[in-house]
Amino acid sequence: MKHAEFLNTTQAVSQFDSTEAVESFVQSVFEVLANRIYGNEAKDLASQLPEEIAQYLRGHEGENGTYMDLQTFYSRIAERSQLDVAEIPQKVRGLFAVIQKAVTPGQFDHLKVNLSDEYAELFAPPSRQHLE
Repeated sequence: MKHAEFLNTTQAVSQFDSTEAVESFVQSVFEVLANRIYGNEAKDLASQLPEEIAQYLRGHEGENGTYMDLQTFYSRIAERSQLDVAEIPQKVRGLFAVIQKAVTPGQFDHLKVNLSDEYAELFAPPSRQHLE
């Protein structure tokens, strides 16, 4: 998936008003996610995404990841993206749906395995589908 397609699809699914807003959000999520997941999983995920956004997943290779519960995950994204924390779950579900479309099934499964069961709601379909 190309950079523009990734952003446009995420913008539609996660209901952002502008490309700039969605790019800032993707950066926020990927930076928090890179701190959360283990080992080289962030780098492996980045290898299947457009370079313009993949860069936000890099820099934590070989680290154990920092445990954070789901609410902390949402709060950190809200703080970085300057969005209301109440908006974050729906927007992250939309982004994860786009990631699922952009990467191989095996890579997406690796992402799921790296997150505890309480993160399962991130893998539920977003409320609005624009992924066809």
